[in-house]
Amino acid sequence: MSVAGVGEFGLIDRVTARLSYGSTVLLGPGDDAAVVAAPDARVVASTDVLVEGRHFRRDWSGAYDIGRRAAAANLADVVAMGADPTALLVALCVPVGTPTEWVEELADGLGAEAAGVGASVVGGDMSASPTLTIAVTALGDLAGRAPVTRTGARPGDLVALAGRTGYAAAGFTVLSRGFRTPRLLVEAYRRPEVPYPAGPQAARLGATAMIDVSDGLLADLGHVAKASGVAIDLTRDAFAVPPQIRDAAQALGIDPYAWLLAGGDDHALAATFPPTTALPDGWRIIGRVSEGSGVTVDAAEFDGPAGWDHFR
Repeated sequence: MSVAGVGEFGLIDRVTARLSYGSTVLLGPGDDAAVVAAPDARVVASTDVLVEGRHFRRDWSGAYDIGRRAAAANLADVVAMGADPTALLVALCVPVGTPTEWVEELADGLGAEAAGVGASVVGGDMSASPTLTIAVTALGDLAGRAPVTRTGARPGDLVALAGRTGYAAAGFTVLSRGFRTPRLLVEAYRRPEVPYPAGPQAARLGATAMIDVSDGLLADLGHVAKASGVAIDLTRDAFAVPPQIRDAAQALGIDPYAWLLAGGDDHALAATFPPTTALPDGWRIIGRVSEGSGVTVDAAEFDGPAGWDHFR
C-alpha cells in the first residue's frame, strides 16, 4: 500500500506506533507540539536535511539505513557541542506512490539511531512532494557544561580526532562506480559509526573547540581555524591507510588521502585541546594549532578539494 492509500494521518499513526520514548520526553507525538525536559535550562539545537539524489539513493541504501544515517547526521552535531542528545523532530516529504512499508522502515532506523544515544523521535511533519526529503532537528542537553564551539582553538593546542575518516567517502566512490564491495566501505557510507560518547567526553576534558566532520576533515577544520583565528597543521603520518581503503584506492586509481583527509559522511569528531591534556583511548593526536590562518598538511597546502560543498 502506498502513502496515498493510508493518507497523512494514517501514515502518522503507523509511524508513531513504532516509536518509543526516553525519560526526557514529557509529552510525545499526538499534540500540537512535544514537550522535552531540559534539565540544564539550555537547549542545543541543530537541523540537517537529506534530499534524494543529492544525499542518498534508494537503490544504494534501504529505508532503515537511510533513517539511521539521517539521525546520525544531526545527533553528531549535538555531541560536537559537548551535549547529550535528547530528542529528534522529523519532517518527511515523500512522493505519493511511496510504499508505507518504506516509511515505516525509515522510522525504525531513525528511532534506533536515536535510542542508541538515549534520545527519542518526538514529532515532526509529513507532506507529499515530488522529491523525497528528510529534514531532522536534533535537541540536546549540556548537563551543566559549557558548549564547545568552533571559536576557542588557541596556538599550541593539540588537534585530535575521535572516530574514523575516509570510509564513507570510499564507499560513496565504490557505489558511484557501480560496485557493492568492499562491504566494509559500502556499509560505512550507508550507516556511519559516530563516536557519540566522545563529544561530551571532550567537553569534560576541556576541549577548546570541536566540530563534527561531515564534509571532510580539512574543510571542517578550516571552519575551526577561521572561527578561532588560527592556523592548523595536520600530520599525514597520523593517518594510517586501512587495507580496505588502500586496496579500493589502488583499484580505482585514487589517492587514499583524498578520502581520509577530504572525505565526508563518517561523522568523526575533531577537537582541539590544551597541550598538556592527557587524551583517553578513542582520541588520537593528528596535528597542532599555531598562529596564522588556514589548514595545511605537513606544513603544505593539500593538493585537491578540501571537502564537500553542497552547491558544487
